[in-house]
Amino acid sequence: MNPEKNDFLNNLKHDLPASIIVFLVAVPLCLGIALASGAPLFSGIIAGVVGGIVAGALSGSQLGVSGPAAGLAVIVLTAIQELGAFDIFLMAVVIGGIFQLLLGFAKAGIIGYYFPSSVIKGMLSGIGIIIILKQIPHAVGYDKDYEGSLSFNQPDGHNTFSELFYMFDAMSMGAIAITAISMLILILWEQSFMKKIKLFQLVQGPLVVVGLGIVLNLIFQNIPALALTAEQVVKIPVPDSINGFFNQFTFPDFGSISSPTVWITGITIAVVASLETLLCLEATDKLDPFKRVTPANQELKAQGVANIVSGLIGGLPITQVIVRSSTNIQSGGRTKMSAIIHGVILLLSAMAIPTLLNLIPLASLAAILFLVGYKLAKPVLFKQMYALGKSHFVPFMVTILGIVFTDLLMGIGMGLAVAIFYVLYNNYKKPFLFEKNTHMKDGVLRLELAEDVTFINKASIQRTLSQIPDGAKVIIDASKSINIDYDVIEIIDEFEINAKHRDIDLTIIERKRKGVNNQTKEVQHAFANNLLTIKEKTVSV
Repeated sequence: MNPEKNDFLNNLKHDLPASIIVFLVAVPLCLGIALASGAPLFSGIIAGVVGGIVAGALSGSQLGVSGPAAGLAVIVLTAIQELGAFDIFLMAVVIGGIFQLLLGFAKAGIIGYYFPSSVIKGMLSGIGIIIILKQIPHAVGYDKDYEGSLSFNQPDGHNTFSELFYMFDAMSMGAIAITAISMLILILWEQSFMKKIKLFQLVQGPLVVVGLGIVLNLIFQNIPALALTAEQVVKIPVPDSINGFFNQFTFPDFGSISSPTVWITGITIAVVASLETLLCLEATDKLDPFKRVTPANQELKAQGVANIVSGLIGGLPITQVIVRSSTNIQSGGRTKMSAIIHGVILLLSAMAIPTLLNLIPLASLAAILFLVGYKLAKPVLFKQMYALGKSHFVPFMVTILGIVFTDLLMGIGMGLAVAIFYVLYNNYKKPFLFEKNTHMKDGVLRLELAEDVTFINKASIQRTLSQIPDGAKVIIDASKSINIDYDVIEIIDEFEINAKHRDIDLTIIERKRKGVNNQTKEVQHAFANNLLTIKEKTVSV
């Protein structure tokens, strides 16, 4: 069943509760990333709103959620310091959006398809683990690191693991109590018997957790030993009037467009944001229970437009983000309406009820994110990857460890490097098909070249041919090869000359270099012609 083809109201009963949960998770993440970026706090809210409404509406992704990304925080912080003013930086964000738009039209989205499944699954598990590790301090009331942090080294001078020791000096009984009660509720809501009760199907566990967290926060204010501090709750800017709200929007300094530094910053934002988006896109599609495939080039265009809009009104750079996307999926979102509605709620809440939002304990949100992290890094996934063998498990684990001990992009880069090594190594080992019982009969050695023989296979083919004894009978069969690199043809030609001097009886079948047509376009043409034929037959009938 494709939810996109279902009626709007049927999907809305899933999308609306999911959008509220995504909104609750997004608020502290938007604020935290803005704080880490050295930007005005409200710029994070603007990016969340634009990411939800603009990127959500234009995207082809049904479950992806966009907003400010922790992976860009260091780039943004450095850029604002170098450029000297936030409004000059906004000009770079607009330029970055234009470049992303151009990348979409240039069909650069294909890059995302070259990341192996083992690396993408490692990315999901790594983020799941890092979410859990980063939320433990927030769960006990130690909130020195910003919400949304994914890097090993933190702005407060600590790292992911040292933070777990420092938190013992600043534990809050109120935050711990809220976390413990919230976890009990979320675990209870996950039980099968609870899911059979209609009321609990309509009311999501995370909504109950946040509502109860606000109530407990108000109660604890009258109990000094349990009272939460200003650091332990959401801190959204509170305007004194509607005009004060709109005064928080900032416009870019268009006069800085001639600055080379602004252009370099813009291009950097475009490249990093596009890469993070494409990686998140692949991961989100893997998590999608309906296994829909998002058009990557359309996503780049959507992100480009969203970044242009965000930069024009004072927002941070935007990417599709895995924490909010996975929260959306796990909360039952079905279509892109979930992302759009979350953006609308974020806008209306920032305008109308910021004081209420500032009563939400970070401990309540930590409990919700614990569940998100666990579902991303379930032990069963580790067992499945281990069962697939070293070539899958090793890149998977390297990606996880890289993300935990460095950051998202570095971890993925490390996993990709290991995955490429295994691809090259496996290609090196399999330049041809040889089975002793089948290809070694009557003293004749038969080597059947693989479908695609490249320069990667050069060394192993050369070594094999050099080991053939003098006087042997050899058949090199290239009849099933679709593509043979010139490097390999050259080796075979040289062996043919050498064989005459070594009394080797050599037969070569279809040695010539073959061209490879664009098979994707061939299929597209076939479908197009077939559809045309069907239409013609329909008309004639």
